[in-house]
Amino acid sequence: MTDWQPSAREQERRQVRRGLHRRSLTLASAATVVVFGLLALGTVSSPGWPSVQELFFNADHAREALPSIWEAFWINVKLFMIAEPLILILGLAVALARQARTPVLTPVRLLAVFYTDLFRGVPTILLVVLFAFGMPALQLQGVPNSLFFWALVALVISYGAYVAEVFRAGIESIHPSQLASAETLGLSRAQAMRYVVVPQAVRRVVPPLLNDFVSLQKDTALVSTVGIFDAAFAARDYANYNFNYTSLVVVAVFFIALTIPLARLTDRLQRRLVERERAGAR
Repeated sequence: MTDWQPSAREQERRQVRRGLHRRSLTLASAATVVVFGLLALGTVSSPGWPSVQELFFNADHAREALPSIWEAFWINVKLFMIAEPLILILGLAVALARQARTPVLTPVRLLAVFYTDLFRGVPTILLVVLFAFGMPALQLQGVPNSLFFWALVALVISYGAYVAEVFRAGIESIHPSQLASAETLGLSRAQAMRYVVVPQAVRRVVPPLLNDFVSLQKDTALVSTVGIFDAAFAARDYANYNFNYTSLVVVAVFFIALTIPLARLTDRLQRRLVERERAGAR
C-alpha cells in the first residue's frame, strides 16, 4: 500500500498559498518597522526629548530604584494572589443569590442586588481609602486592623461586584431548556444549578473573568494611597526624594510584565471559545 501523495495541482495550490503568506508577512513586517521607526524618530528628534530622557529614562536612577521597587512589588503580587480566589467565591455566591427564586430567599436576593449596584458605583480608590482608614476606627473585636487587611477587603468587595455580574451573565446565557431538562430528570433547582448550569456558565465567562483580573493586577497599586509600601509607593517615594521620575517608569514595566502574559492567555481562550462555538453551530 503506497502512501498518499498530493496531486500536482494541489502542490501548486500549496506553493501559491505559501507565497501569498510570505508576501503578507513581509508587508506586515515592513509596515510595522516603518510605523514604529517613524514614531521613535519623531520622539527622539523633538526639542524636549533630552529633558524627558533625563527625567523619565535615566539608566542610573533606574538601577538605584530597582531594588526597593522589586522588594515592594511582592506586596502587589501577594494582594493579587489572595484577592483573586476570594473574589471568585464572592462573585459566584452573589450571582447565585440573584438567581434564587425561593420566596424565603427574597431578602438575600435584594441584598445581592443592592451590593452589586452600590459597589459598582463607588470608585475602587475611594473604597480602599474608606475601608483602610474607616474600618479600624470601629475597633471591631477579633478583626485585624492593619492597612493591608482592609485594603485587601476593599479590593475584594469592589471586584466581587463586577465578577458577580460576569457570572450572572454567564448563568443567564444558558438556555432555559437545560434547566428544564435537569428538572425533568428529577434534579432539584439547586442540583440543576450546581451540576448543569454553573459548570457551563463558568466555561463561558473565563475570558471576561481574566480581563477583570488583568485590571485587578493593576489596581493593587491603589493601596499606595493609604500608605502601604507597595511598588507604586516605593517608586513615588524615590521620585519625590530624587526629583526624578524614572522609578515610575520602572514600576510601570513591572506591571506590564505581570499583565501581558495574562492578557495573551485571555485572547487565546477567547479564540478557542469562538472556534468551539463555530464548530458546534455547523
